[in-house]
Amino acid sequence: METTGTDVTISPYHLIFKGLALLPVSFYLFISFLVSLVFLYILLQFHIIHDIFNGYGSGYVSLTFDSSSVLYRQVVSNCHLLHGRYFSTPWLSSPHLQTILLNLLVKTHSFTYKRELFTTSDGGTIALDWLMNSNESRFQVNGDAKVVPIIILIPGLTSHSDTPYVKHVAYKMAEYGWNVVISNHRGLASVPLTSDCIYTPGWTEDIREVVNHLHCTHPEAPLFAIGTSIGANILVKYLGEDGVDVPIVGAASICNPWDLLMDDKFLGRGFMQRFYNRVLANSLKNLARMHRVVYARVVDWEGMEKACSVGEINKYTSRITGNFETVDAFHRSASSVYVVANVKVPLVCINAIDDPVCTYEAIPLDECRMNKNIVLATTQHGGHIAFFEGFSGENLWWVRVIEEYFSVLHSSSLINKTTGIIVVKERLT
Repeated sequence: METTGTDVTISPYHLIFKGLALLPVSFYLFISFLVSLVFLYILLQFHIIHDIFNGYGSGYVSLTFDSSSVLYRQVVSNCHLLHGRYFSTPWLSSPHLQTILLNLLVKTHSFTYKRELFTTSDGGTIALDWLMNSNESRFQVNGDAKVVPIIILIPGLTSHSDTPYVKHVAYKMAEYGWNVVISNHRGLASVPLTSDCIYTPGWTEDIREVVNHLHCTHPEAPLFAIGTSIGANILVKYLGEDGVDVPIVGAASICNPWDLLMDDKFLGRGFMQRFYNRVLANSLKNLARMHRVVYARVVDWEGMEKACSVGEINKYTSRITGNFETVDAFHRSASSVYVVANVKVPLVCINAIDDPVCTYEAIPLDECRMNKNIVLATTQHGGHIAFFEGFSGENLWWVRVIEEYFSVLHSSSLINKTTGIIVVKERLT
């Protein structure tokens, strides 16, 4: 504290503020810009600085499998990408950025689908979209469906055959020579609901009937399957429920949430998780609104309209249609983690530790390690379904991984032709 000759007291805080006032406005704008950058860096979980200081020395794919697994010895050990490293696109070095921009940045091509409407046993209708040709004339698929291996693609929660990332996967697989069909969830892909059975994230009867249908109509073609996100949960749950009675010779699970109860809790934790939860809930509401007549008849419509999360949506829809007392009971019943031990089909699972939608805590490491039919691949980064690679960020790393895995599996001794039908020579347990 200072005093002048007239005994007027001047506060040191006054002097500080007076000094700060002398600083130019540009200085404060610069500081605000830096603070905002740090805030966004932390909020969006960027890891570019860590990667640079680490010299890009990490990124190795971690594999979990039974040490005596024939699948690993004969197939996965020959998959170079699974024994390599995954580096995310530098300017997309954030799980949130990868996830949010997935359908905006992923490269898509022009091609057409041939739609097959499949009627289920309950009278429901499912759109099976077959990839036919490309305007770029780089490939021709579905030429001889009797012998060309078929990949069945099961999309995520409300994704469908026209969703950009689904089109990217379909095109890339067809470019490698596979016959590709997208099995859309009922009510999606502009197909009306023709029964009172609505789509839920644990309903496996649709994919079961679709697979059996394709096996009957293409008896000489080996069937492979890819599930993404909720589609992966449905696929793995189906494989676990049916065990050896599955006419699929190879499968891939991408970003499976595994435990829907645990994931429901996870989506209520942080700011970004609550953001995803709201976005996913709104997409489910939009699906219900497209089929309001049916939904209003079989669910609690008013409750669903007020719901703000996926868990609440399930409480007023799937819980009711499935006759569960609580939504937690539904989530447990719908989770693939409880049947993964019974999977008998060669299965590769890919999950990112930093997945902002599906918690890594739900990944069944022990169950996968004890099942000789499964190899689990985890990466530190990748976001949800994304795994952008290269500087341009147009391509998804996991697509190349699964194509290599399917190719090696298809040419391995685990699959052999018997009386003209492709079968798995031995279920690995």
